[in-house]
Amino acid sequence: MDSLRAKIILVYLALASLAVCLSLLALVELRLMTAKVQASGLVAEFFDAALELRRFEKNFFLYGQPEDLVENRRYAAQALALLQPDPGVFADLMGEPAVVTLKEQLRRYADLMAKLETHPQDEDLAGQVRALGKAIVTAGEELARRERQGLSADLAAHQRNLLISFATVIILLALAGLLLAHWVTRPLKRMEARMGALVRGRLARLDPEVRERELVSLCGAFNHVLDELERRQRTLVRSEKLASLGTLLAGVAHELNNPLSNISTTAQILTAEPDAEPEFRRELIADIDQEVQRAARIVRSLLDYTREPGAGPQPVVLAELVEETLGFLRNQRGPDIAVHLVIPPDLRLAVDRPRLQQALVNLIGNALEAMGPRGELTISAHRGLAHRTSQEAGDTFAPDTPVVDILIEDTGPGIPAHLLSRIFDPFFTTKAVGQGSGLGLFIVHQIVEEHGGWIGAGNRDGGGARFHLRLPDRLPSPAGDQPEAGP
Repeated sequence: MDSLRAKIILVYLALASLAVCLSLLALVELRLMTAKVQASGLVAEFFDAALELRRFEKNFFLYGQPEDLVENRRYAAQALALLQPDPGVFADLMGEPAVVTLKEQLRRYADLMAKLETHPQDEDLAGQVRALGKAIVTAGEELARRERQGLSADLAAHQRNLLISFATVIILLALAGLLLAHWVTRPLKRMEARMGALVRGRLARLDPEVRERELVSLCGAFNHVLDELERRQRTLVRSEKLASLGTLLAGVAHELNNPLSNISTTAQILTAEPDAEPEFRRELIADIDQEVQRAARIVRSLLDYTREPGAGPQPVVLAELVEETLGFLRNQRGPDIAVHLVIPPDLRLAVDRPRLQQALVNLIGNALEAMGPRGELTISAHRGLAHRTSQEAGDTFAPDTPVVDILIEDTGPGIPAHLLSRIFDPFFTTKAVGQGSGLGLFIVHQIVEEHGGWIGAGNRDGGGARFHLRLPDRLPSPAGDQPEAGP
């Protein structure tokens, strides 16, 4: 069966059939017990009639009253009547010949009692009556005894059957549970395990290793959704990078405006004073050359940022990279925002320069946007060793591994505590609709992972956000620079 629905229906029908069979068995047992109770009632009536006819027989012998003889005759007729219509109950207990003998004894007893009415003084006749009466009572006692034994045996058998039925139900229910677990629960658990990656933001396709049609259809639907998400994510990632590029272009335009203005001013001076002294003209030309080189460096930084990744990590001076990034973001910086750089000037990293700069653009840009017109931005970095005793959540660096820790801290509103665990999820943003794609920090997380590093987010004690980047230190330390224990 390749359908969960068919498997569930099969187990349901099996349990329903079991319930029906047990109900029928209970009805049969009930009917048998009812028949036994009815048979026990007949035997009890016969025994009571035998005792009563003996009682009135003795009363007649003692007092000779005709009323006792009438009652004796009535009970004898009653006992014989119980044997007539349904002798099967009595035959089952004492056998057909014994029932025939008992009937004959009752008839003979009735005849002798009738004779005794006319010959009350006949001792021989009275002796025969007493002997037959005793035999009839003895037969009644034996019937009652056998009926009690049979009823006790039937009750024990009924109890045994009930226990067997109960054990059978328990075993079959356990078997049904195992079948459901094997047919239904396990495939669903496997699906749940595969979908766990989706919950953690990993867009991994589901491999339909199951045979059930419903789960195969579900895998197909999820894979279609994942394909669409991946396509849209690629589009949004390109849009995010273009947005970062637009930010850099605005900064480049601002940075280029200064050297171009200086070049224009110097050129105007040269044009206005054609007869200036040669030394003065050389100084002006040197100023123009210096400003041209400054503009070339700005353009080269932009070209480095826009080149495709894949050239591999290169040694980068971190302080220069951060200062360059701050220059690009100068137009986003509020008028009363103070920036503090605590980075050793000789601290170098082996990284993919444009990718790391893109991460810095996103992190610093977010900090500047969060603070608004005023605040303090602190960017610090140092070499160190991964801590020996405690590590931050998610940090997979082994103790004593050489690392470079970069801290970016602002005095903005910070990050709500209940959102810290989701801050790097794709498409998650706290900005208003239309003001963010939710991919900025996700891309930062990807870039740090590409470098074999780790990034964590938190809040400063005095308020504001704090981002901690930890990258592997693959370059030798300058002479005399000893790594310190990381946080």
